[in-house]
Amino acid sequence: MTRHVVLIPAAGIGARFGAACPKQYVSLAGKTVLEHTVSRLAQIRAIDLLLIVVSEQDAYIDAIYPAAALPPNVHILRCGGATRAQTVRNGITHAQQQFGLQDDDWLLVHDAARCCVSADSVQRLLAAVHNHTVGGLLALPVADTLKQADAAQHVCCTVSRAGLWQAQTPQMFRAGILARALAQADLDVITDESSAVEALGLAPLLVPGDVCNLKLTSAQDALLATYFLQQETVG
Repeated sequence: MTRHVVLIPAAGIGARFGAACPKQYVSLAGKTVLEHTVSRLAQIRAIDLLLIVVSEQDAYIDAIYPAAALPPNVHILRCGGATRAQTVRNGITHAQQQFGLQDDDWLLVHDAARCCVSADSVQRLLAAVHNHTVGGLLALPVADTLKQADAAQHVCCTVSRAGLWQAQTPQMFRAGILARALAQADLDVITDESSAVEALGLAPLLVPGDVCNLKLTSAQDALLATYFLQQETVG
C-alpha cells in the first residue's frame, strides 16, 4: 500500500535569522517554530509517517520532543547533513532502512521554518499530485515587478514575471524518483527538491499555495508569522 510520508529537514542553523538558537527552535505564539510545523502536518489524516531530520549534534530536540512523548507516527532521525539537500538525502536513506520506505511511496518534504502551512493547501497538493507521473509542489505566481541588478546594485533590466512562480513546500515526489534525483545532483547547489527532479528532465506540477505559507528567514518574517498564528488562535 502506497504511503504518504512527510520529511522535515531541521538540521540547519539559520544563520541569516540572527537568533541565539536555530530558527526552528525560536518560540512564536507559545510554541517553537518546529512544534507549530509538526502539529499542522501531523493532524492531516492522509499522512502516514512524519520524520524530523536533525543533526547528530542537535542540543534542542530532546527537550522539545522527548522520545516518550512523541506521537506514534512521528519520529526523529539524527542524520542531518551540512546542506538541506544532504539532510533530505540522508533522511531518505534512513527512512528506507528503518521504516521500509518504498520507491512508490509519496514523500512530502517540508521546510521546518514554514510554520504557517495550512492543512487545506497540503490537501490541495495531495489531490492534485496523486495521479501525476512525476510529482509537484506548492507555489505562488510571482505578483511583483522583478528587477535585475548589476554589480553596483543598479537596475539593468526589468524581468518579465509571466510564467514565474515562487516555490514553497511541501514538495511531493515518489520516494524513488527523489532518491534518484538527489543521488545524481550536486548537493551543494540544490536548494529544493524540485530542482533536483527537474535535472532528471522531468517536469513537476505547480499547485497554487497560500501566501501565509512563508518561510522564516528574517526577524520581519517572524513578526508576520506570529500575526498569522495569533489570528488563527483568536479565530
